[in-house]
Amino acid sequence: MRLLLVEDDDHVAAALSAILARHGFAVTHARNGEEALQAVLPTAQGDRPSYGVILLDLGLPDQDGYQVCARIRKLTTTPVIMVTARADVRSRIHGLNLGADDYVVKPYDTGELLARIHAVSRRTAGPGPEENAGGTGSAADAAVLRLGAVAVELPTRRVSVDGEPVALTRKEFDLLALLAQRPGVVFRREQIISEVWQTSWEGTGRTLEVHVASLRSKLRMPALIETVRGVGYRLVAPAA
Repeated sequence: MRLLLVEDDDHVAAALSAILARHGFAVTHARNGEEALQAVLPTAQGDRPSYGVILLDLGLPDQDGYQVCARIRKLTTTPVIMVTARADVRSRIHGLNLGADDYVVKPYDTGELLARIHAVSRRTAGPGPEENAGGTGSAADAAVLRLGAVAVELPTRRVSVDGEPVALTRKEFDLLALLAQRPGVVFRREQIISEVWQTSWEGTGRTLEVHVASLRSKLRMPALIETVRGVGYRLVAPAA
C-alpha cells in the first residue's frame, strides 16, 4: 500500500517511514501542507496519485493542519488519519467534521498506529455492494431508513435532516446505518467495533466514543443515540 506521510520533522519521518516500510508500506513524505496538497493533485498527464491512507500531522510549519485536512478532502476521498497532541474530545470531533477518518493522539504506540491504518484501509478497499450498504445490511434491507426528521439512504450513503443533507465520514455513516437498522436494540461496544471497524482491538473504543459524539453534533439530535452505560449504544427512534 502507498501511504502519504505529512510530517515536518525529518527525523520523526525517517524513523516512522522505516517502520512502515518493514510492514509493507511504500511511503511518500511531504514536509508541509503545501507539499501534501501537491502530492494528491493529478499529474500533468491527468493521473491521480493513488494512496491507501494519508497520515497527517497537525503541527505543520506553513499552515494549520485542520485547514490542510479540509483541502485534502476536497481533492480526494483517500482516508485521512490525523496525528495530534490535542487529546480533548472537541478537537477530535472538529477533525472528524473536516473529513478525517480517524485520529491518533501523541505520543502513540506504533502498534496502535498500524492497527488504525489497516482499519481505515479495509473500510475503503472498494465501493462494492456490501460497502454501499454500510457493511451492515443486505440487499433486502429497506433502501431508506426514516427516523423522524432523519433519513438514511443505504444505497447512496446519504443522510439528511428535515431534507437538508448532512455530510458524514465513512465510519460515521456505517455507525449510524448499523444502529438505525435496529432502533431500540442495544449494540454492545465490542459488536459495534467488530462490525464498523472490523477489528476486535480494544483501543478502538475511544474512537467509537468520538464518532458517536460527532454524529450527535452533526445530526443536531443529541438524544438520538443513547449511551447504555457499561454496555454500548442504541438508537432511540423519535416519536412519530
